[in-house]
Amino acid sequence: MGGQRDQDRLAERFETHRARLRAVAYRMLGSAGEADDAVQETWLRLSRADADGVGNLAGWLTTVVSRVCL
Repeated sequence: MGGQRDQDRLAERFETHRARLRAVAYRMLGSAGEADDAVQETWLRLSRADADGVGNLAGWLTTVVSRVCL
């Protein structure tokens, strides 16, 4: 029922963190292209996760993008 709306809201929340996540990934990887790939992979993982269960989205996203980079 609200599936697409929920996904759209989640995408909006993710977008508020994209620049910071890209900066973290770029610092770790040293490549803009690889940083963009890491951020995209982070979005894919978030879109498949139970985001309602994430209490601290910023922290969760930072952890995931860091792990993707490693």
